Amino acid sequence: MIDLRRLHVLRAVAHYGTVTAAAHALHFTPSAASQQIRQLARDLGVDLLEPQGRGVRLTPAAESLLAHADAIQARWDQAELDLRAGQGEPAGLLRACGFPLAVAVLLAPMAARLRGRHPRLDVRVQEAVVPESFNLLFEGESDLAVVEATVVNPPLSDARFDQQPLLDDPFDLVVPEGHPLAGRGRIDLAEAAHESWIAPVPDSPCRPHVLSACGAAGFTPDVVHQAMDWNGMAHLVAHGLGVALIPRLAQLMPHLPVTRVPCAADPHRKLLTCTRRGGHERPAVAAALAELRELAPGAVA
Repeated sequence: MIDLRRLHVLRAVAHYGTVTAAAHALHFTPSAASQQIRQLARDLGVDLLEPQGRGVRLTPAAESLLAHADAIQARWDQAELDLRAGQGEPAGLLRACGFPLAVAVLLAPMAARLRGRHPRLDVRVQEAVVPESFNLLFEGESDLAVVEATVVNPPLSDARFDQQPLLDDPFDLVVPEGHPLAGRGRIDLAEAAHESWIAPVPDSPCRPHVLSACGAAGFTPDVVHQAMDWNGMAHLVAHGLGVALIPRLAQLMPHLPVTRVPCAADPHRKLLTCTRRGGHERPAVAAALAELRELAPGAVA
């Protein structure tokens, strides 16, 4: 008989990449997490971890077991759905998470609408960067996330998650009022090739979008200033310190003397909704997803 608690520890090691990180997420000591996996290996009569440098990696037997573990988790989630199938009306606790801009523009109005339409539903929103959002879903601490598509996200084929497109968020060139490009209806980004540039900080998931858009236009931007948030970048633009690509979803402070100019090549980032596999079938999650799909077009209009 497989101990499902020990199986969950193995799933956490696979998700977080190390025993130490998995132990931290599960509120175990690393030695306790290792002991759980060793006992699971003894129960099954196979090796589940093998040395790799200073760390460990999953054995082929562990990888095979994890495929079954993900299926078992999906069946447990489906069992919960079946038990609640007769409830119909969204009710109970719904936990949603997302990166700061998603909270401000999408999740906050979603929560307000749900509160008005489904008084028996308790919606709680948590701000989280994209990797943390997947961790919260994996740990069962969140039911729904709005994430930005990045190269470090779990692949769309990952059996643990259901990731669906929500919206394409275009990047506009933001320039100071009175700038020669400010009066244009649409520009080729190459026209800004010789400008000083303001970009997201290096660890921002949006920085690659900015660099890729400029690269596609045939130039490498001269980045002279960097900021962590879009309004910080817009303030730098407003003071005439450079130009920036800023997503249309970002609601800049209205008093700033800056102008958004659409780009002809349509650089954009993709936003996704994400649930645990099958989670979208829960009435509460389905209601939240419906609200997000209704809100999305207006958010980037």
